[in-house]
Amino acid sequence: MYVFIINGCKQVKKEVDYGSPRVKQELLNDQMFIIKKYATDKKYGYTEKYPIMVGGIIEGPINQRRFLNALTGPKGEQISYRRLASCCPFYTKNALFDNSGRLDKYQITYEGLEAPIILYINMYDSDELKVPVGFRLKYKK
Repeated sequence: MYVFIINGCKQVKKEVDYGSPRVKQELLNDQMFIIKKYATDKKYGYTEKYPIMVGGIIEGPINQRRFLNALTGPKGEQISYRRLASCCPFYTKNALFDNSGRLDKYQITYEGLEAPIILYINMYDSDELKVPVGFRLKYKK
């Protein structure tokens, strides 16, 4: 069975469903989430199939930044990030309407990095947050 999203005037096939989790996130401060675990799966955050789920719908954009603000490079380097685009339609019960959402792609850079890293973030669903492989926490847990 296929589900469709109306995107402007064209229909986009939407086959992905992340399960619509709604885990409550903890804040370290207004600008940063508390992240308690490090991912062991190298795909976590790096592919659309395993996005970072920060949740919040209305607070989604700030929640994306709260997640990214908690990260550094592997040796503690200050990271820079910018949102590239939305992509990858999916089904979610947590959308404001139409049970559909899109992931946001963020480009991450830091001094000494050979090529930018792209992370996929889901601002509709909220699951246990983890530090993606290749990053560290900005604060001590």
